[in-house]
Amino acid sequence: MENTYEDYPFKDKNWTLMRHKESKKVLAWIFNRDEHIWINLKCEAGWLDFYRQNYPSIVPAFHLNKEHWNSIILDGTIPEEVISDLIRRSYNLTKQKNKSR
Repeated sequence: MENTYEDYPFKDKNWTLMRHKESKKVLAWIFNRDEHIWINLKCEAGWLDFYRQNYPSIVPAFHLNKEHWNSIILDGTIPEEVISDLIRRSYNLTKQKNKSR
Protein backbone atom coordinates (compact mmCIF):
# COMPACT_ATOMS: atom_id res chain seq x y z
CA MET A 1 0.00 0.00 0.00
CA GLU A 2 1.26 3.46 -0.72
CA ASN A 3 2.63 5.73 1.99
CA THR A 4 3.21 2.87 4.42
CA TYR A 5 6.30 1.33 5.96
CA GLU A 6 7.39 -1.69 8.01
CA ASP A 7 8.32 -1.13 11.63
CA TYR A 8 9.98 -3.44 14.18
CA PRO A 9 9.48 -1.54 17.46
CA PHE A 10 9.65 -4.46 19.91
CA LYS A 11 12.51 -6.48 21.32
CA ASP A 12 10.50 -9.53 20.23
CA LYS A 13 11.41 -9.70 16.52
CA ASN A 14 8.37 -11.93 15.90
CA TRP A 15 6.29 -8.75 15.43
CA THR A 16 6.20 -6.55 12.33
CA LEU A 17 3.94 -3.50 12.17
CA MET A 18 2.74 -1.80 9.01
CA ARG A 19 2.30 1.93 9.58
CA HIS A 20 1.11 4.97 7.68
CA LYS A 21 4.08 7.23 6.89
CA GLU A 22 2.25 10.47 7.65
CA SER A 23 0.58 9.62 10.98
CA LYS A 24 2.62 6.57 12.04
CA LYS A 25 -0.70 4.84 12.88
CA VAL A 26 -0.61 1.05 12.70
CA LEU A 27 -2.77 -0.58 10.05
CA ALA A 28 -1.50 -4.16 10.47
CA TRP A 29 0.23 -6.21 13.18
CA ILE A 30 1.97 -9.22 11.61
CA PHE A 31 3.32 -12.08 13.72
CA ASN A 32 3.93 -15.82 13.81
CA ARG A 33 1.80 -17.90 16.17
CA ASP A 34 0.96 -21.60 16.24
CA GLU A 35 3.03 -22.21 13.09
CA HIS A 36 1.05 -19.70 10.99
CA ILE A 37 1.42 -16.05 10.07
CA TRP A 38 -1.29 -13.98 11.73
CA ILE A 39 -2.31 -10.43 10.77
CA ASN A 40 -4.31 -8.18 13.07
CA LEU A 41 -6.41 -5.78 11.02
CA LYS A 42 -8.88 -3.07 12.03
CA CYS A 43 -12.44 -3.65 10.87
CA GLU A 44 -15.75 -1.78 10.99
CA ALA A 45 -17.87 -2.79 13.99
CA GLY A 46 -20.71 -4.04 11.79
CA TRP A 47 -18.39 -6.39 9.88
CA LEU A 48 -16.31 -7.90 12.71
CA ASP A 49 -18.79 -10.68 13.49
CA PHE A 50 -19.61 -11.29 9.81
CA TYR A 51 -16.02 -12.26 9.10
CA ARG A 52 -15.66 -14.23 12.35
CA GLN A 53 -18.83 -16.23 11.61
CA ASN A 54 -18.02 -16.92 7.96
CA TYR A 55 -14.31 -17.73 8.22
CA PRO A 56 -13.09 -19.95 11.08
CA SER A 57 -9.57 -18.52 10.58
CA ILE A 58 -10.75 -14.98 11.35
CA VAL A 59 -10.96 -14.56 15.10
CA PRO A 60 -11.11 -11.76 17.68
CA ALA A 61 -7.75 -10.02 17.60
CA PHE A 62 -4.88 -11.52 19.53
CA HIS A 63 -3.42 -8.94 21.92
CA LEU A 64 -5.64 -6.04 20.71
CA ASN A 65 -9.11 -4.58 21.29
CA LYS A 66 -11.52 -7.26 20.08
CA GLU A 67 -14.25 -4.69 19.38
CA HIS A 68 -12.18 -3.05 16.62
CA TRP A 69 -9.65 -5.62 15.41
CA ASN A 70 -9.68 -9.16 13.97
CA SER A 71 -6.84 -11.64 13.64
CA ILE A 72 -6.54 -13.27 10.24
CA ILE A 73 -4.77 -16.62 10.42
CA LEU A 74 -3.02 -17.28 7.10
CA ASP A 75 -3.65 -21.02 6.93
CA GLY A 76 -4.79 -21.16 3.30
CA THR A 77 -8.54 -21.22 4.05
CA ILE A 78 -9.34 -17.54 3.43
CA PRO A 79 -9.57 -16.43 -0.22
CA GLU A 80 -6.86 -13.94 -1.24
CA GLU A 81 -9.47 -11.39 -2.34
CA VAL A 82 -11.00 -11.44 1.17
CA ILE A 83 -7.56 -10.90 2.74
CA SER A 84 -6.84 -8.04 0.30
CA ASP A 85 -10.21 -6.46 1.10
CA LEU A 86 -9.56 -6.70 4.86
CA ILE A 87 -6.13 -5.08 4.45
CA ARG A 88 -7.66 -2.28 2.35
CA ARG A 89 -10.39 -1.73 4.98
CA SER A 90 -7.81 -1.53 7.79
CA TYR A 91 -5.70 0.88 5.72
CA ASN A 92 -8.70 3.17 5.19
CA LEU A 93 -9.89 2.96 8.80
CA THR A 94 -6.48 3.87 10.20
CA LYS A 95 -5.35 6.50 7.74
CA GLN A 96 -5.37 10.09 8.87
CA LYS A 97 -8.47 11.97 7.85
CA ASN A 98 -8.09 15.20 5.92
CA LYS A 99 -8.75 18.12 8.21
CA SER A 100 -10.96 20.98 7.07
CA ARG A 101 -9.21 24.32 6.81
